[in-house]
Amino acid sequence: MHAGNVITAFVFVCVAFVLYFLPAGVASQRRHRNSGAIFVMNLLLGWSGLFWVIALIWACTADVERD
Repeated sequence: MHAGNVITAFVFVCVAFVLYFLPAGVASQRRHRNSGAIFVMNLLLGWSGLFWVIALIWACTADVERD
């Protein structure tokens, strides 16, 4: 395997990892009240695509902690 292929594969895996956990990251950044539940749903069911979209929508709802 060439070094270029290894680097490309590594970058692809990193980008896929970030995109997969995007709903959990959004919930955490927004300080969502249910960020833990969103993370667990994303981790266990996000692979299906449908639940990934549901987790992303849930993370974008207005149920955030107040300062």
